[in-house]
Amino acid sequence: MIKLPDSDEELLRECEVATFRSSGPGGQHVNKTESAVRLRHTPSGVVVTSQQERSQHRNKQLCLEKLRKKVERLNYRPAKRVPTRVPAGVKDRTLEEKARRSNIKRLRAKPSTED
Repeated sequence: MIKLPDSDEELLRECEVATFRSSGPGGQHVNKTESAVRLRHTPSGVVVTSQQERSQHRNKQLCLEKLRKKVERLNYRPAKRVPTRVPAGVKDRTLEEKARRSNIKRLRAKPSTED
């Protein structure tokens, strides 16, 4: 189980921050500024990137949100499934219904002409 600090500043201290030029549309602005951010959380090894916004600061905030969500998903453990037995009465009713259906289908068939 991975435990993250509550404040963003402490979380940033635990991370390696790398900035790079983002790809995609945006023209000259995208080609000149290093606004994309990659965060690597060193204790857990989780890596997240963001290059949605024009601002490096905003991308860093988005990365922190993504990191928290990703670690939360990694920490999630589904509840153990407890198998239950089918009661004997239910089994009996099922078999009775099956026999009744079989009988109805048999009666629906054409009578044989072998006499």
